[in-house]
Amino acid sequence: MKKPKSQRQERILTELNQAPSLRVAELAKRLDVSTETIRRDLDEMTEQGLLNRTYGGAVRSLSTEPSVTERHALFVTERERIAKAAVQVLKGAQVLMIGSGSTTVHTARRIAVDMKNITVLTHSFGVATVLAINPTIKVVMLPGDYQAAEGATVGAHAVSFLHSFYADFAILGASGLGPDGPSDALLECGAVYTAMVARAASTVVVADHSKHGRLFTARYATWSAINHLVTDQAPGMEISESIRTAGVNVMLC
Repeated sequence: MKKPKSQRQERILTELNQAPSLRVAELAKRLDVSTETIRRDLDEMTEQGLLNRTYGGAVRSLSTEPSVTERHALFVTERERIAKAAVQVLKGAQVLMIGSGSTTVHTARRIAVDMKNITVLTHSFGVATVLAINPTIKVVMLPGDYQAAEGATVGAHAVSFLHSFYADFAILGASGLGPDGPSDALLECGAVYTAMVARAASTVVVADHSKHGRLFTARYATWSAINHLVTDQAPGMEISESIRTAGVNVMLC
């Protein structure tokens, strides 16, 4: 039986995880589909930024991601569901740390609606802006260098500032979710996320299915340091096994 396109494309990413590049014919053989089907998949996945097409094959795209402004227009329905589910995990929290990214902005917007009388530390201007609709939420902005593509402050000042605080939860997005943990395309943001994980009693990663199986330069935590993953589809077998071994609570929405 032919696998659904989403499962097939996830398998393509998994296969490319194991090898730096693969030919169309080899992928077609491994997935037991026609080369035409593989070519269509590769073209579509290239448009999504999941990989790069080569002559006769493909390689993984490891280091680039659209700006946060561009990402806001993607997977809106999925991210709204993720945000709604994530807020359920945060019940009773008094202090939150929230990282930058499009999914975390969706989550912050939901927090502004569903929570009150809390303090939020963030380096994301988008997160701070959506929280401003709720006057009972105190927002503390991290100092640092402004990273325009991400709409956030980064650098040594941001990281050292976090060391003076503790939080009940850190809510973080990711450019990619791999077997070793979540990663980010920007080294500077990854450093901020690592500091947030270290200063929070519990960490929640919010990420839609397009991040599954993608690898980026800055792995900011191992799965053993993550308490909850909120996503809209189950990750592939290798990632799921790593998550299960680490004891991460996975919420599908």
